[in-house]
Amino acid sequence: MSSGRVHTLSVGGSILSPDSPDTSLIAEFTNLIGSFLDDFPSDRIICVVGGGGPARVYQEAGRKVLAAQNLQAQSADLDWIGVMATRLNAELLRVSLGALCTDPVVTDPSVKPVFTGRVLVGAGWKPGFSTDFDAVLLAGHFGSDRVVNLSNIERVYSDDPRKNPAAKPFDTISWEEFSKLVGDSWNPGANLPFDPIATRKARENGLVVVAASGRNLPNLDAILRGGKFTGTVIGG
Repeated sequence: MSSGRVHTLSVGGSILSPDSPDTSLIAEFTNLIGSFLDDFPSDRIICVVGGGGPARVYQEAGRKVLAAQNLQAQSADLDWIGVMATRLNAELLRVSLGALCTDPVVTDPSVKPVFTGRVLVGAGWKPGFSTDFDAVLLAGHFGSDRVVNLSNIERVYSDDPRKNPAAKPFDTISWEEFSKLVGDSWNPGANLPFDPIATRKARENGLVVVAASGRNLPNLDAILRGGKFTGTVIGG
């Protein structure tokens, strides 16, 4: 394989499967990836996929089933449910990519996986670690200098803009300031721009993270091609 750039994307499950799989968006996403790789024949892409709607639905079902038996849901159990949802979403994306993805979905990013195709798809690993963290580890294995984090927000804000209209958007933010925003502990199903454990690891590894909207595909194309884009550069 030639020595082009490896781009790492952490794709929020809420983008590809907000309630159920968004087949139109998945098709558009895979077409964009294919078109980009046609134009940059030496480059490759890593896509790590989150749990989205299926994770939330099944985690809530777990809570209800246990509550009906007067039992309390354990964090690790809920996390495993979320992990399995990420793997289902990742398998769907792998199949959608066709010949671009020739390797199985990566479920243990602690070990450098085989990467023989143009796209490598990753999913959840184990309790205590999000798919953001998995993306950071895979970026390290293949020499990516940044992770593009695609979620349902187009920028990082000083507060939740849905609750606080005065929340300030950032074009850039330091790792130190970002760490103050997201805290330092991981909770299954947490809705954060980039998870705290992944934040710490990315900072240690000297990575840059770009936080951007996952549904704005022309914007993603601009990010990949080095053009002007809407988003927040973290740690750059």
